[in-house]
Amino acid sequence: MERINRILTWLNNNQRLAYSLIRSFLGMALFVRGWIFFTDPGAVTALAGDNSLFMWYSYVTMGHLIGGFLLMMGLLTRIGALMQIPILFGAVFMVHTGQHLASPGQSLELAVMVLVLLAVFFLFGPGPFSLDTWLAGRKTGSQEAVAG
Repeated sequence: MERINRILTWLNNNQRLAYSLIRSFLGMALFVRGWIFFTDPGAVTALAGDNSLFMWYSYVTMGHLIGGFLLMMGLLTRIGALMQIPILFGAVFMVHTGQHLASPGQSLELAVMVLVLLAVFFLFGPGPFSLDTWLAGRKTGSQEAVAG
């Protein structure tokens, strides 16, 4: 029982690590989705149902590749999230319009979950384990060294 209490205490003390892991995993998943779209242009047009949407395809692909990488690394996190919010908004309200919850395949609830997570990272930032936080600490530390 004592071992379980120590594990639970450690988990409670490291919730910020979980937040950063979720951010990294979301970024990796979006980057992989972007890579799939990059290597198979038909994948994104199959979702949209229209082959004449080259500009949309380019934005979705590059948004997922660049934004996913930024989220994964925790670098310019809010920008990485913001550039993907319109993509997921479109997925929820245009691509999955006719679907209902628990539909098979690329599902509405997955798109909504990703959209909500992107909004969370846009609003609350990258978390403590990120390049954004590390670079901010280095900047503050170097300014203190110069001032002192």
